Amino acid sequence: MRLANVDGRAVLLTADDRGVDVESASGGKFGPGLPAIYEDWKGFHSWAESADTAGAITFSRAQLGSPSPAPRQIVAVGLNYREHAAESGFAVPDRLPPVFTKFDSSLSGPDTRVVLPPGGNTDWEVELVVVIGARAAGIDATEAWDYVAGLAVGQDLSERISQLAGPAPQFSLGKSFPGFAPVGPWLVTPDSVPDKDDLELGCALDGEVVQQGRTRDLIFPVAELLSKLSNTIVLYPGDLIFTGTPAGVGQGRQPQRFIKPGETLRSWIEGIGELNQTFIDSPEA
Repeated sequence: MRLANVDGRAVLLTADDRGVDVESASGGKFGPGLPAIYEDWKGFHSWAESADTAGAITFSRAQLGSPSPAPRQIVAVGLNYREHAAESGFAVPDRLPPVFTKFDSSLSGPDTRVVLPPGGNTDWEVELVVVIGARAAGIDATEAWDYVAGLAVGQDLSERISQLAGPAPQFSLGKSFPGFAPVGPWLVTPDSVPDKDDLELGCALDGEVVQQGRTRDLIFPVAELLSKLSNTIVLYPGDLIFTGTPAGVGQGRQPQRFIKPGETLRSWIEGIGELNQTFIDSPEA
């Protein structure tokens, strides 16, 4: 099953990439927005499995927003692939990876124009994003997938100068400029991807592939990661979890490479879809 945010309304997607408005199809039981759907994810999922998709309509990607547009928390995980930890100059985490937040104001849909912060070094980090579908507190890894509504593609865009400036790193601020958390293109339920624990992901800058990996190489796989997080914080329906990025970021290259105005970034995950970001140097560009 795939669920999209089309102009702020929940839309159930058909096999041919058309959509059915959830509120209309459910007679008002679910929708129109997505936050309430995550609060009753089991009920919605049960309805959606046999929903009438007659009357599906076409829509444009320009209408798509984040599949969870109002998360209570955006949790991001660092150094969750061994080769990325190595290129970043850090030891591989053994008990818990570094965790930070991306502020809500950075959240966007899948196809956007992003203003590059002046004087900065903006980097790319493609990631599998987990959308939480039930309140999770103190859960075990063996049951963690039961708390997942679905999966999406995410970019943890990062401005490295402000991220690393000062006596201590400012990860959350350096990664939360407007548009620095594109997510989408829609939510895909775990049973609808080839293998929820082994998906190819990657991104290309102006057509050059700069990252390519597989989620089977996560140091802390999704289930273990959710368990560890939920034993410190409570995860709520609709929360977004950025699970980490594979090797190939610009900061880890020799010489280093960062995004320039006019460049485009395409990010993808097998069985889910892709994001497209175009970078500009001012809002008027």
